[in-house]
Amino acid sequence: MRIALGIEYDGRAFSGWQTQPHGNTVQDRLNQALSQIAGQDITTLAAGRTDAGVHAAMQVVHFDSPIARPLNAWVRGVNAHLPPEVAVVWAREVDEDFHARFSAFSRAYSYFLLTHPVRPCLLAGKVGWYHQPLDVEAMRQAATILLGQHDFSSFRAAECQAKSPVKHLQQLEISEAGGLIRFDLLADAFLHHMVRNIVGALVYVGKGSLDAADLEALLAAQDRTRAPPTFMPDGLYLTGVGYPAQYQLPSQAAPARLALWR
Repeated sequence: MRIALGIEYDGRAFSGWQTQPHGNTVQDRLNQALSQIAGQDITTLAAGRTDAGVHAAMQVVHFDSPIARPLNAWVRGVNAHLPPEVAVVWAREVDEDFHARFSAFSRAYSYFLLTHPVRPCLLAGKVGWYHQPLDVEAMRQAATILLGQHDFSSFRAAECQAKSPVKHLQQLEISEAGGLIRFDLLADAFLHHMVRNIVGALVYVGKGSLDAADLEALLAAQDRTRAPPTFMPDGLYLTGVGYPAQYQLPSQAAPARLALWR
């Protein structure tokens, strides 16, 4: 039996998604909880890796279990064995050809950035922070340059293992309310640190250190060393994974699952 799960997590508590020898990753904790319910070792595969400090409102994983359990056991039962920073939101039985990573045709991320002279307290670790106002309209205009299919090498981490730097960025929307700037990005896939590097470059545009022409030249240069620093992970959320309709899986996290969306 192959099961797909939708999970959410607070990335501050973990050393990223991918399993590590020390065991303090989201995957390690989830595998342990699933194994408790299955009565044997379970290993999960995910739609994508997230770094330490990065959150998920809709990470999708799959696993195989020879032990039949009610779907509710893979949700409420597993949650009883998880730390409070991780929760299974839904479970679905899927065909054996389903793969959480390779069956996906899109990923969505949101980044929340607080602009305020004083660092956040109640939202610490949940939002990025910049201490001065930013020109959101200039950021919106510059963001359009990045839409479409491009070589995103200038926004790629040096340790990125993707086979190709060419990705199709289908959406990059920027909205603002009450000093909180929200970036919504959708692409077929993302390179390592790609979202954080895009946000970092757009912050430079917003504060006047770069303009749209500079961003266009940076994209064309395909050179990470010419780009602004990688922005902090705190405000980054994996918010959706797109799959073919045949699998009947949710593609986006319900807004109520993330209080910042309200």
